[in-house]
Amino acid sequence: MANCITRSIPNTLTCLNLFSGCIACVMAFEANYNLALAFIILSAVFDFFDGMMARLLNAHSPIGKDLDSLADDVSFGVAPSLIVFSLFKEMHYPASMEFIAPYMPYTAFLISVFSALRLAKFNNDTRQTSSFIGVPVPANALFWASLVAGIHPILISESFNPLYLLALVCLFSWLLVSEIPMFSLKFKSLSWKDNKVSFSFLIISIPLLVFLKVSGFAAVIVWYILLSLLTGKRK
Repeated sequence: MANCITRSIPNTLTCLNLFSGCIACVMAFEANYNLALAFIILSAVFDFFDGMMARLLNAHSPIGKDLDSLADDVSFGVAPSLIVFSLFKEMHYPASMEFIAPYMPYTAFLISVFSALRLAKFNNDTRQTSSFIGVPVPANALFWASLVAGIHPILISESFNPLYLLALVCLFSWLLVSEIPMFSLKFKSLSWKDNKVSFSFLIISIPLLVFLKVSGFAAVIVWYILLSLLTGKRK
């Protein structure tokens, strides 16, 4: 009985990830972007701990793996899509774009589609045990939620063309399934030599979060991608 309860802990955390992701979706529909970001962050916390607990308790299972992917696609695929969908609805469209304005919001669901493809690829790619190939879905979700919550007034201003947002959606959708190597934050030890990339990432990320506040998460994700590109080329 005790063993059964222990082995259910990772799946319980995964369900909490999904629950938080569902609330993030509701907040996105209501254009409450700060709360949507908060619940996506909470989902990411649960996602981190469910994997950690599964390893510690040796509680891996096919059901747990499938449940984790389903939860992640809601929390980190559907939720950011709905955030961008709501944003598109609020944006100012120039007269030349009036004919496509009603359809533009639906392009946000490219994020959901490519997040699902990214998760399926990750589950079947043996190369991604200690690092990643393509942007991880939690990082992508944090980018979108933070960007919209942090600079919302700029994004809905008349001077911001919705085509810029569409281009960003297409770029990050591609990054999800790209073959670009992305480093993992797993520390091998506390030595600088073994963790130069991870320490460099944290040294820049902390000031970004302190000074940029809500939009700092988006800046951190951009820094993560740039650093991955730089270190990947060196290798």
